[in-house]
Amino acid sequence: MTFTYIWRKFFLILTTEQQNFRVQKWITALSVILFGAKLTAYYLTHSLAILSDALESIVNVLAGFIGLYSLYIVTKPRDKDHPYGHGKAEFVSAAAEGGLIVSAGILIAYEAIVNIIHSQPLQKLDSGLVLVAATGAINYIAGFFCIKTGKKNKSLALQASGKHLQVDTYSTLAIIVGVVIILLTNLHWLDHVIALVMSVIVMYNGYKIIRKSLAGIMDEADMGLLDKMIALLNANRQDNWVDIHNLRVIKYGSLLHIDCHVTLPWYLNLRETHIELDELGDLIKHEFGDTMEMFVHTDGCEPTGCAVCIKKDCPVRVHPFETRIDWTMQNVVTNKRHGIETE
Repeated sequence: MTFTYIWRKFFLILTTEQQNFRVQKWITALSVILFGAKLTAYYLTHSLAILSDALESIVNVLAGFIGLYSLYIVTKPRDKDHPYGHGKAEFVSAAAEGGLIVSAGILIAYEAIVNIIHSQPLQKLDSGLVLVAATGAINYIAGFFCIKTGKKNKSLALQASGKHLQVDTYSTLAIIVGVVIILLTNLHWLDHVIALVMSVIVMYNGYKIIRKSLAGIMDEADMGLLDKMIALLNANRQDNWVDIHNLRVIKYGSLLHIDCHVTLPWYLNLRETHIELDELGDLIKHEFGDTMEMFVHTDGCEPTGCAVCIKKDCPVRVHPFETRIDWTMQNVVTNKRHGIETE
């Protein structure tokens, strides 16, 4: 029995929230180490470009601890005060991280302007370059793993942490190129330009994270997720699913809360109705994972729906079938049963 096998078995028995928390702990510890390395590179070189990279790493460290706390909150079970769980903490965490990133961008710009006025000579750029390159490579690998785990477990906090690390890698790569150019050309003023450009990029990435987190806090519809879900329902439509409407999806961290209205043949008994709803739930879980809860309101079909009902052996049909209405974003999210007159 190998170490890898034991590690995988141990990791797989953890809940999704526990997996997220464990990954975030490693990412936070790594951020502290990488920040120390970049700070050392700055003291060796006095390069503002490298300082901008180090300041962004400060944000990664602070954001890592915030993300760690939010994921700890998420692992708490539901209680009387939080009947939907604590998943929203991830959105609050991501908003705080985005705000810190914007602040870091402002600080980088400030330091660049101050250094233009009171310039410091650059030194030991080659040694600093090696340190910065090593941190960039480690950041990218850690970010890739973090994003992959975050997508698998549908954790916004982990995805945000991973994106921070990868953005840090891209910015580090740009800084490496800039430092190499400075070494080759001896144009030290490029150091200030690189720092100012980096400040704008950092602030823009912070804004994007804030925008996404606020969308989650405000329960903004995830149009990409809805499109994917509607396509899944259309492709696997059952004869008894006469109609689906008033579909809504809300994210609570890694938990998807889904509610909708499903129109079924009016003559189905309670047991048959539950069988249909179980099939619907299993279909969605297979595609989107088990971390979801689903609340379905059932409607009995009416004669106005006969013309669009695809059930071929319906014993109570009062109107002939005319046309199939595909479920789309426009008609599934509305609170209206589908029929010829409603289209």
